[in-house]
Amino acid sequence: MSDHVSRETPPAPASAQGVFSRALPKAEQFALLLTREALVRGLIGPREVPRLWERHLLNCAVVTDLMPRDSTVCDVGSGAGLPGIVLAIRRPDLQVTLVEPLLRRTTFLDLAVSTMELSNVHVHRGRAEGLQGEPEWAGGFDVVTSRAVAPMDRLARWSLPLVRDGGLFLAMKGSSAPDELRSARSVIRRLGGVDPQVETVGAEWLTPPVTVVRIQKAGRKR
Repeated sequence: MSDHVSRETPPAPASAQGVFSRALPKAEQFALLLTREALVRGLIGPREVPRLWERHLLNCAVVTDLMPRDSTVCDVGSGAGLPGIVLAIRRPDLQVTLVEPLLRRTTFLDLAVSTMELSNVHVHRGRAEGLQGEPEWAGGFDVVTSRAVAPMDRLARWSLPLVRDGGLFLAMKGSSAPDELRSARSVIRRLGGVDPQVETVGAEWLTPPVTVVRIQKAGRKR
C-alpha cells in the first residue's frame, strides 16, 4: 500500500459543519486517524477512504438524534470506532463504552481515545455476552447500538440483555432491515424488546438517510 493512499484524508463536506457543529475539528482529527492508522492496520479498506465522511462519519453521527441526553451507550462490535467514537465526538454528553474482542482493534481504539482526549469513552476488550452479569454493567445501558455486526436475531441476543429496562437498542442496518426485523420478532419479544420499528435519520444531511432498527426494552421509560 502506498504512502499516498494511506495518508490522503478527504476534506470534510459542507454538511459536516451542520452535523458536528463545534465538534467538527475533533471529527476531522478522527478522519485523519482512520486514513492513517486504521487503514494501515487493515481496519478499513482503501476503497472506503474517498467516501469516509458520507458513508462512515456522517452516517454514524446522525444516529445520536435518537439518543436521550446524558445516556450511557454501549457500542457492540465497535471495530474502528464506527459508530461509537463518532457518537462520542458529536455528543460529549454521552458516556460511551466500546466493546470489541480483537486486540488489534482495541489497540487502535485506545490510540484514538487517548489522541483525541475523549474523556467520555471507555474501551472494553471482550464480547458483548461477557458483559452480561458483570457487576460494573449490572444495571444495563441506556442505549446499546451496533453497525454491520450480525443478522438481527443474533444481534438481539447479544445486545438486548445489555439494555436497561426502558432503554433503547439501536441497530444500524441497510435495506434488509424490515425483513431482518420480521424474522427476529420472536427473539426480540422473548428478550423483552417491545415496539420494534424501522426508522430513518439524517435525511437533511445524507442521501439516502440512515436506516436504524429501534427497539425499546420493556420497563419504565427514562
